[in-house]
Amino acid sequence: MEKLYTLKEAKKLLGVTTRTIQRWDKDGKIRVVRTIGGRRRIPESEIKRILGLKEGRVVVGYARVSSTTQKDDLERQKQSIQDYAVKMGHREIQILTDIGSGLNENRRSFLKLLELVAERKVSRVIIAYEDRLTRFGFETLRKMFQAFGTSIEVINQEERTPQEELVEDLITIVSHFAGKLYGMRSHKYREVVGGVKKLVSG
Repeated sequence: MEKLYTLKEAKKLLGVTTRTIQRWDKDGKIRVVRTIGGRRRIPESEIKRILGLKEGRVVVGYARVSSTTQKDDLERQKQSIQDYAVKMGHREIQILTDIGSGLNENRRSFLKLLELVAERKVSRVIIAYEDRLTRFGFETLRKMFQAFGTSIEVINQEERTPQEELVEDLITIVSHFAGKLYGMRSHKYREVVGGVKKLVSG
């Protein structure tokens, strides 16, 4: 597991004050891990990044859309990830992409990402939205990544009510299984998914 420094240790290594690190944390300029007691700890990878030392790990962006008709959205995600990476001072970034359901655990690039994280080759993963990485179990995935010294950075936070989230999740599940049963382009698939959308929106 990656070494974590206290604020006292980190400020000595970085040559800054405690208040500066706290401000960086608030502004999202440094990744901070919280202990169970709520205390800040600074990962060694962040110390190296700020000092300009080669970390030996890569920054990976991940983008996903559900179908080939959404390729424009895929490009927008890739561009926002690239812009964010530059803003955060990451000179090099590898972007992985998938076209498929967020419920599908066999996505090629998703599996590649898991492999890279497990091999401790990734310092951080950047995504546009949480559900681009996975539809369910995001926090579990985040904790698993942290165990390998990898953070997940989400650029945008969607503001949805609990009801909106439940409706969207229900439609996603029905779409996934209807696609498996009838095929994504079949009349029966459109009929089932359309019926559920009409039912929950009423």
